[in-house]
Amino acid sequence: MAPTDGDITHTGTSGGGVQAVILVGGKGTRLRPLTLSAPKPMLPTAGMPFLTHLLSRIGAAGITDVVLGTSFKAEVFAEHFGDGSKLGMHLSYVTETEPLGTGGAIRNVLPELTADTILVFNGDVLGGTDVRAVLDTHHSSGADVTIHLVRVGDPRAFGCVPTDDDGRVTAFLEKTQDPPTDQINAGCYVFKRSVIEEIDAGRPVSVEREVFPGLLAHGRHVHAHVDTGYWRDMGTPEDFVQGSADLVRGIAPSPALSGPRGESLVHEGAGVAPGAVLVGGTVVGRGAEIGARARLDGAVVFDGAVIEAGAVVERSIIGFGARIGPRALVRDGVIGDGADIGARCELLRGARVWPGVTIPDGGVRFSTDV
Repeated sequence: MAPTDGDITHTGTSGGGVQAVILVGGKGTRLRPLTLSAPKPMLPTAGMPFLTHLLSRIGAAGITDVVLGTSFKAEVFAEHFGDGSKLGMHLSYVTETEPLGTGGAIRNVLPELTADTILVFNGDVLGGTDVRAVLDTHHSSGADVTIHLVRVGDPRAFGCVPTDDDGRVTAFLEKTQDPPTDQINAGCYVFKRSVIEEIDAGRPVSVEREVFPGLLAHGRHVHAHVDTGYWRDMGTPEDFVQGSADLVRGIAPSPALSGPRGESLVHEGAGVAPGAVLVGGTVVGRGAEIGARARLDGAVVFDGAVIEAGAVVERSIIGFGARIGPRALVRDGVIGDGADIGARCELLRGARVWPGVTIPDGGVRFSTDV
């Protein structure tokens, strides 16, 4: 029988209930230079750390006991969230001293796990799936492990997970140009605690390449919860910008965001001069300043950044305290914390500027300076 909402909340006693584990140990190299100063799950997304959105979804499902599996800049998580009491949760932290892979990271938090059912999330996925529905599938199917799968339009860039007519997983396939299914691993799993106990401790282990195929090879029950809910891996600048914009516009749900959705979100203490245009799910962080006639389309502007008069920022991330000079253009770029981009510069198509770098007026252009 599927649990009721009341059954989901973990009380902290041994046995029964549900605990959540969030894996947040990655270095976020694809988002450099932003992740030189902060781990990826702590980067501002729609004006708050990305991890806040995931924690709010978990809390909305009635789960209050959460373990964070940390590694890179591990101290930042505890400094921000503490014991979780401000979120109405209990948070604990386990740090990897050496990279252990997804399976190894799950096994590494075992000493903090007391519940019978363990819900595991990758800490860089923005999702809209009903967490309770995934748990319902796990309990009603009696599976050893349940995997959330999402259907995508083009599965060729992902590993595919076919299932039988009863919803049981039959294989784990690598990326292929001719995928047999549109179902991909969405980075959310439900484990019986006893299965986590079986994972080898103290060595790197992959759930996708080792744990799950091993369970199938031994005839264990691996079930799928399949849906078409919102899903985005936030690992690249393009996806980070799009995910943030989707939150602002209400396309991606988050219980952490209140109030109406729209084309922009301007946080307290920010200044927006007359004539500035903010569209496309743009976010303006606290203390940031947007100059007259500036145009921001799908921009993610971190706290304290300055966009001068007439500048254009499209589908780009502007780091903490960075400055974009008058009439400069930044399109599909990442500007590191404290960088200073001079007037009339043009930074296009994947440009990345490292923290503290200064580019003089007109120093980089893709067109004639006329």
